[in-house]
Amino acid sequence: MNTSIPETTRGETDPRFLPEDIRQLLEKVAELPEEQQKMLQNALQGVVRGTQRRHELLQLVQEAVAQVRLDMKYLVFDLEATRKERDAYRPS
Repeated sequence: MNTSIPETTRGETDPRFLPEDIRQLLEKVAELPEEQQKMLQNALQGVVRGTQRRHELLQLVQEAVAQVRLDMKYLVFDLEATRKERDAYRPS
């Protein structure tokens, strides 16, 4: 019985992104008799897929937050430049 880590939707699996407790669980299940492995296989694959999906979502959120921060910096820069231009053209 193969209790290896299932593939993600992208066709790749990177066990580095699995928490240590999930990796330990995979190892323990691999040590069980094949009959017990078969009973746990679907649930274990669901846990791994869910963990990987949460990791992917976290990455997407982190990228989005980084982009928002960058956009905010550009907006603040633009606002400051616009204010300087406005103040430069105001009659004294």
